[in-house]
Amino acid sequence: MDILQKEKKLQKLIDELERLDDEKAIQAIKQNIEDYKKKAMSNLTAWDRVLIARHPKRPNAKMFIQGVFDDFIELHGDRAYTDDKAIIGGLASIGGITVTVIAQQKGLSTEENIACNFAMAHPEGYRKALRLMKQAEKFKRPVVTFIDTPGAYPGIGAEARGQGEAIAKNLYEMSDLSVPIVSVVLGEGGSGGALAIGMGNEVYMLENSIYSILSPEGYASILWKDASKSKAAAEVMKLTSYDLDEMGIIEGIIKEPLGGAHYHPEETYKAVKETVYDSLKRLNRLGHFEIRTARYAKYRNIGFFQRFNYDNLKGVVK
Repeated sequence: MDILQKEKKLQKLIDELERLDDEKAIQAIKQNIEDYKKKAMSNLTAWDRVLIARHPKRPNAKMFIQGVFDDFIELHGDRAYTDDKAIIGGLASIGGITVTVIAQQKGLSTEENIACNFAMAHPEGYRKALRLMKQAEKFKRPVVTFIDTPGAYPGIGAEARGQGEAIAKNLYEMSDLSVPIVSVVLGEGGSGGALAIGMGNEVYMLENSIYSILSPEGYASILWKDASKSKAAAEVMKLTSYDLDEMGIIEGIIKEPLGGAHYHPEETYKAVKETVYDSLKRLNRLGHFEIRTARYAKYRNIGFFQRFNYDNLKGVVK
């Protein structure tokens, strides 16, 4: 039974609770619900977390921006082609610190998802993000990015307008920014589409988010020529927040309410706000050279960490 089936069973209990008028029976079902949530929503598999990361009711970037920041002012366009609604950005403040916010936006309905292309950005989206980052650099503002995308849009038009170049340019420019960058993976962190705004000095993941080179379906299609093996792929891809924290790729995990952020969004916003604010306070104590150097060292050390473990493994496994 996957997490969505468990949720349906839980909703059935809640619906039954709403129909009752017997206080004793209500208390019994409430306890039953809590016991079921602790049993069914704990010890989730990697595939369960994939489904939660993609949950249609999971709070999107705009909701997080409203819940985490004050006085958000959205800025539009890449000043070259158009305004890509898959990426939103602008100015905001958090705890008195003025920041530039850049986020990948999913919709909460089919119409909204079509409007923002399911958070799959075109090159102009990444160029808008870069324009805002360079503006932040000019005015010495920290950058906060929220990642939530299956990946960059792979359409013909996007490729013709330089999708690969736009992503590569963002990585190149972000590596050299002298202002702090804090990145948070909210839901899906897929491939270069996520990395293009994710080269942070510090990177955090919500507990039930995922971060990987591609989707489990894509991985299964390439490796086993069978997309239906996506559950097995999720288990071996090491894409959960716990996997990436263990490998030293992220700085930490932001806990979610039992079952996912969509159960108690306000609680999740508060946790994200505290994490981002603490990170900014810590990074703002560094000089511009130290910020660049620390970011460079972070990504160089990820490669070292993986090579180190592989070399040790070769020495143990004959």
